[in-house]
Parts: sequence; structure tokens; C-alpha cells
Amino acid sequence: MTTVQQRTAAGVPTTTARPLRRDRGVANVFSHTVLVVWAALTILPLAWMFVSSVKDNNEILTDPWGLPAALRFDNWVRAFNEAQIGRYLLNSLVVVTGSLTLTMLLGASAAYVFARYSFRGRQLLYYLFVGGMMFPVFLALVPLFFVVRNAGLFGTWTGLILVYAAYSLPFTVFFLTAFFRTLPTSVAEAALMDGCGHFGLFFRVMLPMARPGLISVAIFNFLTQWNQFLLPQVLMQGDESKWVLAQGLAALAVNQGYAGDYSQLFAGLTIAVLPVLVVYAIFQRRIQAGLTAGQLK
Repeated sequence: MTTVQQRTAAGVPTTTARPLRRDRGVANVFSHTVLVVWAALTILPLAWMFVSSVKDNNEILTDPWGLPAALRFDNWVRAFNEAQIGRYLLNSLVVVTGSLTLTMLLGASAAYVFARYSFRGRQLLYYLFVGGMMFPVFLALVPLFFVVRNAGLFGTWTGLILVYAAYSLPFTVFFLTAFFRTLPTSVAEAALMDGCGHFGLFFRVMLPMARPGLISVAIFNFLTQWNQFLLPQVLMQGDESKWVLAQGLAALAVNQGYAGDYSQLFAGLTIAVLPVLVVYAIFQRRIQAGLTAGQLK
């Protein structure tokens, strides 16, 4: 910014600020360059993985950066059936659907209570939930293993669903508590005056109003739980038929790496990435709306 002194008709000096357009232009060029580089670092590996998934092994080894002579989608079929990626994909859908449903139900209920009701110990309980975000999962692996095993849930989807939900609750409560506080109180008071009970007020009035925030935090939890690798490796040992997608991909990487079937490996990775890309493409605008809705109210 540059300052320029001027004088009024009465001879009183005034100072006006003029932005330096050149500095602003340099900043814009720098920010756009960083964004372009970041986009390239994100998109190019995904594009290379997709192209490699429709090549044969000879093309991958001799011309890794070239285009395939023909699209060999039979690699996807082999990965889906022979490598059992289809089974692992279905297992992940079952586990993530159950854990996400439980997380959103419990998280939204707790966040609504923290945001709308006053009671003794509310702040302490809220900070206990928020403090869970600072607790790394690595420190809890050993006691978590014994807790799940002693509860008879080791190697079961139920145990994995409960653990997923427990580790997703702190962020969910933190995010939705701030969002519920932005909702108008007058609507809730009007609903109560019309005879609506507290449960009806929550499920029929407040949850629909909080839909942007619910969708945003649900997408974040879905991505986190879908990409979880450490917890399934510790809690789902043994029965291979119950493995989730992360475990299946790890086994596929080891097996096909030694076998030299890289086309099947890239096909399996592509199948695993597609659900995440589809979810983000569909809900991209809703995620952005949910992140900014609390600031615009």
C-alpha cells in the first residue's frame, strides 16, 4: 500500500491509501502457480494409475509413461474377481455404512445438546470430546486391542464399526456444535410453542436445518473411515473373508509385486479410488456450502 497526501479546500492535509496493483498482480500469479502445481501433483499420479490399469505388464515395464495400445479392462475384471477386490469393497461398504450411521446419530445428538442446552458439567464434557481429536490412535492400539478382544469383538465387523465411530465422534461433535449454535433460536422456540416435543424438535426441525453441516461432516468421516488402514490391520486379523479394502489392497500389493502382475495391481488400486472420487464429485458443492454456511449466518 502507498499513501498519498492531498490538501482539501481549507488547506487541511488528508492521507489516502492506494493499493499497489503490481504487488497484487504478483501475489495472484504466485498463488495461481502454487495451485496449478498442487493440482498437477494430485491429478497426474491418479491419471498415471488409471492409464497403467488398462495396460499389459509389458507396456508398464517398457513404456511406463506412454499410452496403451488398447484398453484392457479385463485387468479390472481379474482384480475384481481373482484378487477378491469386489469382496473387500463390499466389506468396506458394510463397515463404513454402519460406522457412519452410528457416528452421525450420536455425534449430531451430542452436538445439539452441547449447543442448545445448559446443564452442569456441559463445558467439561464438551472439552473431553474435543480433546479426543488430540489423542493419536497409535497410543491406543495396545489397550484397544485388549478391550476389543476381551469384549468378544475381535475380528468382527461390529468391533470395527464401534471403534470407527468412537474415533470419529470428537471431530463430529466439535464441527456440529459450532454449526448448531448458528441456527436461529426463534424457530426452535416457535416449534416448542406449537406443541413440538424436544425429540420432535431435534429430528423434525433442527436436523433438516443443519443439513449442510451434516453432509459436510459425513463426507469427511466417510473419507477418513474408508481410507483407514491401521485399525483394520490390528483388529481384523485372521479371517480373510472379513477384510476391508485397505487390507485387501495391502495383500494385493505384496502378492502381485512378487508375481510381477502390475496391471492387476494398478487395476485394483483404481477400483479402490473410484468410490472416493465419485463421492467427492457428487457432493463437492455441498461440502463447500457446509463449510461456509456457519460463517454466512
